[in-house]
Amino acid sequence: MIALALTRNDVADYVSALFLVYTVLIFLNILISWIPRMPYNRALRGTLDFIKETTDPYLNVFRRFLPPIGGGGFALDLSPIIGVIVLFIARAIVVGLIEG
Repeated sequence: MIALALTRNDVADYVSALFLVYTVLIFLNILISWIPRMPYNRALRGTLDFIKETTDPYLNVFRRFLPPIGGGGFALDLSPIIGVIVLFIARAIVVGLIEG
């Protein structure tokens, strides 16, 4: 019988991977926002909705304090940049605390 014990480093690696996945989702959200019209496909729509629904609540926290710059047809949303910076800081703190 093989003992399947997780060490603190294993848990820290998993938590770090979750932060990385969420950061990738934020970058995908940015890419989605650059494409004005997507052809309708049920699977594609489901994927795009999943990305928006998982990242927008987090980014909306930063959008309250930092609204998009500019207006009209071109507005620069800086909330993903701030959100990713905060994620990197939170990752360093959380993973550091788990590793001990």
